[in-house]
Amino acid sequence: MGTMKAILVSRTGGPEVLEFTDTDAPKPTDDQVLVEVDMAGVNFIDTYYRQGEYHARLPFIPGFEGTGRVLEDPQGLIAAGTKVAWCDAMGSYAQQVCVPRDRLVAVPEGVSSEVAASMLMQGITAHYLTNGVYELEEGDSCLITAGAGGVGLLATQMAAAKGVRVYSVVSTDEKAELALDAGAYEVFRYSDNLAEQVRRHNGGRGVDVVYDGVGQSTFNESLEAVRPRGTVCLFGAASGPVEPFDPQLLNTHGSIFLTRPSIGAWTSEEGEFAKRAQAVTQAIVEGTLRVRVTGTYSLADAYIAHRDLQARSTSGSLVLEIPKD
Repeated sequence: MGTMKAILVSRTGGPEVLEFTDTDAPKPTDDQVLVEVDMAGVNFIDTYYRQGEYHARLPFIPGFEGTGRVLEDPQGLIAAGTKVAWCDAMGSYAQQVCVPRDRLVAVPEGVSSEVAASMLMQGITAHYLTNGVYELEEGDSCLITAGAGGVGLLATQMAAAKGVRVYSVVSTDEKAELALDAGAYEVFRYSDNLAEQVRRHNGGRGVDVVYDGVGQSTFNESLEAVRPRGTVCLFGAASGPVEPFDPQLLNTHGSIFLTRPSIGAWTSEEGEFAKRAQAVTQAIVEGTLRVRVTGTYSLADAYIAHRDLQARSTSGSLVLEIPKD
C-alpha cells in the first residue's frame, strides 16, 4: 500500500489539530471508487467533526466533498480518468479518497474544478431546504441567516427563482451586495430587533419559513420572525449550538414547526441523491445557479480555511487545492 499527503486529525480541537502529513493511501471496496482528488470543498460540517461535536473514530481524515479523476473502479464500470464530484466521502482532504459509487456525479464540460468541488454539499442542502423541508411556492416569504454564506447564496437564488420574497441577514456591506445580487428582496444586519424589522417589511406578519444557519445567536429572533404555524429550519450552528429549551416555546410563538435537517436524511430515499445532485448541476450548467468560490487554499493550509470559515469572515464557498506530488 502506498502513501499519500493528507490532513489528519489525531485529537479533536481547534483548527491547529489539522495536521498536514503522509499517511496510507486508501483501498476501495466493491461499493466504492478510488479517486485522485484535485480539490476538496470546505464545509461547516468539517469543523463539527474536527471539534468533536460530531463523532468520528480517531485518527481520521476530514472532508466529505471534492472533485477529481477516477483512479480505480473495482467493478470496472467507470473508466479511469473520468472527472467526478462527490459530497459523501469522509476523507476528502487528501490526495486520494474512496467514494461510495452511488454518491458520484460526472462533472459536465465547462464546470471548473473550484465549482465542482464545492457545488454538491451546499447545492443539495439549498435544494432540500427550498424543495423539501419547506416546499416554497410563488408568493411565499422566507428569512435566511448567514445569507452570504455558501448555502445562503444558493438558497437565495433557488427561492428567488420561484418568486419567493427572500429576506437575507448578513454582517457587512460587501455581503449585503452579494445577497442582493443573488436575488434577496431585502437585506438586514444582525440585531436584537431583527424579527421586528422583518415583520415590518413583510406587511406586519411573520415569514412562512426561516432558514437559520447561524444557530445560538439568531435562534430566538428566528422564532419571533416566523408566522403562526410557520417553520423554523435550523440547518447550521455557525455561532454555536442552540441551548436546550422547553418545547412549549413553539406553542407560544403560534404552534410553529421546528426542524434540524441533515443532508443524509434528505438524500436517503431511492434516487433522491441523484435527483437533487442533477437539479443542482443542471442549474449550474444552464447558468441559473451561480456558485461563488471566494477562497482557494492549499491543502497544507486547511487550518487557515477552517479558521477563516469559523471567524465568519468569508462569503460563498471555500476549497482546498490538493498537491500532485
